[in-house]
Amino acid sequence: MQKIKKGDDVIIRTGKDKGKSGRVTQILKNDKVLVEGINQAKKTQKANPNTGVSGGIIVKDMPIHISNIGLYNPVTKKADRIGFRILEDGKKVRYFKSTSQVVDN
Repeated sequence: MQKIKKGDDVIIRTGKDKGKSGRVTQILKNDKVLVEGINQAKKTQKANPNTGVSGGIIVKDMPIHISNIGLYNPVTKKADRIGFRILEDGKKVRYFKSTSQVVDN
């Protein structure tokens, strides 16, 4: 089980986008994630009429390391650390370290 999952709301802790928030769109290899609207780069793209791709400058989300983001805690309205807990029924769930509130339902 991973501490950060696809669809989680996260806050950026370090880097040029520090303090911004977004939603995780993809988990990549080597502990990297894609967050929508965060760590964007402008890239030039050549037009290809055979596939219908138009050319020009496109904005692309680039990967960010998982250690540079924190899961958004709606109670404290800040980034929070995550721990794991096993419930009485044997189910493993994530919880916020500061408030001990379960993340997964």
